[in-house]
Amino acid sequence: MTPAELSSTVLHAVRRAVDAGELDVTVPARAVVAPPGPGGCGDYATNIALQLARPAGQPPYRVAEVLRPYLVGVDGVADVVLTGPGFLNISLGGAAPAALVEEILSAGTRYGHADAPDAPDAPDAPDAPDGSVVRLHCPHDLRAVVVADAVARVLRCQGALVRVTAEGFDREWTAALDVRVDGVGPAPVSLPVTVRPVPAPADPLPLGRDAARWALLHPAAHDRPRIGDKHLAQREGNPLFRVRYAHARSRALTRNAADLGFTAEPGPVPDAPQELLAALGDHPRVLAAAAAHRAPDRIARHLVAVADAALPFLPTVLPRGGEKPSAAHRARLALAEAAGTVLAGGLTLLGIDAPDHL
Repeated sequence: MTPAELSSTVLHAVRRAVDAGELDVTVPARAVVAPPGPGGCGDYATNIALQLARPAGQPPYRVAEVLRPYLVGVDGVADVVLTGPGFLNISLGGAAPAALVEEILSAGTRYGHADAPDAPDAPDAPDAPDGSVVRLHCPHDLRAVVVADAVARVLRCQGALVRVTAEGFDREWTAALDVRVDGVGPAPVSLPVTVRPVPAPADPLPLGRDAARWALLHPAAHDRPRIGDKHLAQREGNPLFRVRYAHARSRALTRNAADLGFTAEPGPVPDAPQELLAALGDHPRVLAAAAAHRAPDRIARHLVAVADAALPFLPTVLPRGGEKPSAAHRARLALAEAAGTVLAGGLTLLGIDAPDHL
């Protein structure tokens, strides 16, 4: 069950409770599902009971108690546990990884884009999916221009039309960091969104395009970026290296599997790391939130989480010793490819290369 399907399942549970007379509410248009927060458990959690408590005239925990039986019996849902004031924590059955992996591989690097096939509804979305233009304006500052460029890429992946203007722009920025603006000069009169992150304390251009963009985009806009050679280090202490290395390793597994005579095929992965599945399933929500909040740093941090969850899993993918490739190996390879696909898609949105060899 994919996050989109789980969201629909939660709404269907609400509808069944309303039809049975156990809840007197209007069924909402969407239900937010996300990895459990502190104190939660399972694969996903939803705050739908808290959302419905006031219109239902009941405490959130009681609403959650009403909804739980309508979720427990659904195919693909293994268990539902109530925590906190009324969060529904949902554990999925063994077929869930296969559906998620198949969705990711079908969409490719456009997984999570608003126009991708079967793109799930997300709790956040850009505010101009209807054809109107989101206008971003930034000062004559390299970090501001890079952040605005990344925000524009993310907004476009969510279906928005974007125009970026800057008070000043140096031509070398285009060649060095692949950033562009649509206009230079004072802020237009159309009330643009101002992009004004804390400036970088040093010139990042000597780092090269990829490391420089990462150094400027990984910190939140209100944090001062650190500029230095650490972003070039080929070791695990460098988050950018871990992300790109995890992607390159996933691609190497595909090549090595081909040498062994087998390819990926989504299927149950009993030993799949739950943190990896949760991170992959959360990717569409992260993209939508990054667009809504003009915060590409959310994508950068999410990619680090995906890489950190994937790296311990990748060495288990291929057959060992005299093992022959089996359905389990094909399913693990498909999960590894899905992780690599999410990493490549996220890096592309940040304007950073995802090399197959590292």
